[in-house]
Amino acid sequence: MSLSAALSTAVSGLTAQSRALSAISENIANSSTTAYKTTDVYFQALVSGGKGSSTSTSAVTAKSSQAMSVQGTVTSTSVATNVAIQDAGFFVVTNDPTAAASEDMYTRNGSFETNADGYLINTEGFYLMGWPTDADGNVLASNTNDLTGLSAINLSSIGGTAKATTEIEMSANVPADAEVGAALTTSMQMIDSLGVSHTVGQTWTKTADNTWELTLSDPVLTSDGTTQSGTISGGPYTVVFNTDGSLGSVTPTLDFTVTGFSSGAADSAVALDIGEIGGTDGVTQYASTSSTIGLEDVQTEQDGALYGELSGISIDSDGLVTANFDNGISLAIYQIPIATFSNPNGLTLVSGTTYDENSAAGQVHLNLPGEGGAGSLVASALEGSTTDIATEFNKMIIAQQAYSAASQVVSTAGDMFDSLIQAVR
Repeated sequence: MSLSAALSTAVSGLTAQSRALSAISENIANSSTTAYKTTDVYFQALVSGGKGSSTSTSAVTAKSSQAMSVQGTVTSTSVATNVAIQDAGFFVVTNDPTAAASEDMYTRNGSFETNADGYLINTEGFYLMGWPTDADGNVLASNTNDLTGLSAINLSSIGGTAKATTEIEMSANVPADAEVGAALTTSMQMIDSLGVSHTVGQTWTKTADNTWELTLSDPVLTSDGTTQSGTISGGPYTVVFNTDGSLGSVTPTLDFTVTGFSSGAADSAVALDIGEIGGTDGVTQYASTSSTIGLEDVQTEQDGALYGELSGISIDSDGLVTANFDNGISLAIYQIPIATFSNPNGLTLVSGTTYDENSAAGQVHLNLPGEGGAGSLVASALEGSTTDIATEFNKMIIAQQAYSAASQVVSTAGDMFDSLIQAVR
């Protein structure tokens, strides 16, 4: 190897070690960055000319890569829209909510929060993509392995909501010592599809020993207690009790409908549950405990909800984005998929912790969390950086020593060139 070749090789060593130091610096700077994957530098020898010949030269090159499959530590947070991936996979994101599916990108940075426009974006400014769902969390997209079925998760269009009553549970005691022909009244609340409250009256008439007839009256507005607000259909119902006071039978089935709501709400179909046949968990018949004969311990519970405003958004471990309302109602609105690749290390770095697909990474596959090789999700959590500071300091010492040695070769080669020039003079 000639003197100039030795100098060139030393310079390549300086360049390679500079790149290694740059990667170490980047790793240390990102030791607290969410989902950051440590950059490693690998050195490769380059030899030209015949090995051992006087014309052979050598050098070194440095190549960097990130270990995408290395798992960072998952840490809990207090933010309901933060989510971390445990094991394989990426979130699908975009830098423009109106962009085509071909421009989608991938990240493990799950630091999502709602921006001013109602979109879920992470700390790097990328929009989270998901499948729209119905209220039960069923995905509406026909092809769940196609990026075109995804859309940027937007919450701005979600207003308030109400829930119509579909079931009323009732417990009470009808007095066994009431006279045949006695008529006792009570009432129950129901909510229509627009969130308006109505009161439905009940009349319990004793027709024989252990036998009562239940009739329901047309609903009235709960707000004033008098204005008829709909028309009820169903009943009367015959309720028979056993000799031990438990519920014996109910005929016909305790279902009723309400039509023609004055509020303009949709018709309602409601099931009234007064307890299990043979049980005492609902309506019972025992002697009255009061001098005044009447229904006692009346309690009703219905599953409807008055109008409520959006109070918050949460993401669960199944990847469901749920809208929570201040009336207690929760509705699923999006399903977050997890994207997987056969070779995630082949992804192209776009920015920060966001990557793009290419032929080296393989075909993208979309799966529900925990299915098809996709990792699971951890709600209200973030994945930490994979950088280990102690390891980086060790790399730094090695790079510093190698750089110093290479610079010494450059200095020595310079001295030898000076000696050669002096000899010519």
